[in-house]
Amino acid sequence: MSLRILHVVATVNPASGGPIEGILQMARGHKRNGDTVEIVSLDSPSDRSVIACEVPCHAVGPSLGKYRYTPKLMSWLSDNASRFNAVIVNGIWNYASLGAWRALHGSTTPYFVFTHGMLDPYFRKRYPLKHLKKCLYWPWAEYRVLRDANAVFFTCEEEMRLARYSFWPYDCKPVVVNYGTAGASGDAIQQREAFFSKFAHLRGKRNLLFLGRVHEKKGIDLTLNGLAQCMTDASIAQTEDIRLVIAGPDDSAYASTIKDLGKRLGLESRITWTGMLSGDLKWGAFHASDAFVLNSHQENFGIAVVEALSAGLPTLITKKVNIWREIEQAQAGFVDEDDASGTTGLLRRWLQTPSEERLAMRLRARECFNTRFHISATLRSLQHAFATYGVYR
Repeated sequence: MSLRILHVVATVNPASGGPIEGILQMARGHKRNGDTVEIVSLDSPSDRSVIACEVPCHAVGPSLGKYRYTPKLMSWLSDNASRFNAVIVNGIWNYASLGAWRALHGSTTPYFVFTHGMLDPYFRKRYPLKHLKKCLYWPWAEYRVLRDANAVFFTCEEEMRLARYSFWPYDCKPVVVNYGTAGASGDAIQQREAFFSKFAHLRGKRNLLFLGRVHEKKGIDLTLNGLAQCMTDASIAQTEDIRLVIAGPDDSAYASTIKDLGKRLGLESRITWTGMLSGDLKWGAFHASDAFVLNSHQENFGIAVVEALSAGLPTLITKKVNIWREIEQAQAGFVDEDDASGTTGLLRRWLQTPSEERLAMRLRARECFNTRFHISATLRSLQHAFATYGVYR
């Protein structure tokens, strides 16, 4: 007997970041197993991302404000939740989680919560005023959402460990569900050529790739400053083929700040902004690059990091990317602190790594993905959690 699974999420728009890519990856895997997946989101039904969504999406918006309140969510869930064997709430701090709790707690439909790193203590330190507001909100909202869930899913041990240090009281049934993706697919050579056809000036260069949201927590400023520092090293500066590729939405105020920083550091000719990439162009960017760079200050899982591994691309990350231990143990990349010294050290270490070791690391990156982060491991882990916490076929 197949399962019917419902994902609750604030938005299915991929440009907003968030968990939608993981939801789609899991949905494809469930479909192969004969299960059915649907989504309810707080988007407007007319939103382009809703219309284009490959999974049936019930949009109950439009929603109001950053919190994205809409009264239609609770009524839709009350009318439809009984059709599903399990409901998975993706993320907290928006009305998707509280609305789901209001409709589902005490019902016969089990619900689970993926916090997606939103309980990381980083946010308490970086945004103390926002944290204070959340502390006032926590006891009567998100605390109850987690407390009453059949289980709360964390994507790695590090996320689960950190989550208990942000808010009090804290009470839930924590479970680590191996998170992953299907990884690179399609013809790698054709994808690489498609990327170079659009960005011909990058052919033959040592391209360092950042792919994701252009946001201050991603440490892109550290990457630029680290690269500029590396250029003061004579042995590195003589290498004229080093380029930084920034693949992500580039029309925000923060993106403008980063562009200005690149100019001030004299790196403008070394930086290529591609805008958001998808499909073959996205995979082509991975295949056309020398290493993946993410000097993040906080990263719950880092789906782009795992995608890079799947394409055999070594990763240069900080210890604030929660899967850093797995990557370091697999020798699939380099890891350091999320500060100026750590970032510069990461880049200098990579740029000075012999070509034969870089090739070996590519092989280890792919092996790391296959053994730790493939979507098949996610589905097995999720099915085990379902069986343990009250989901029956």
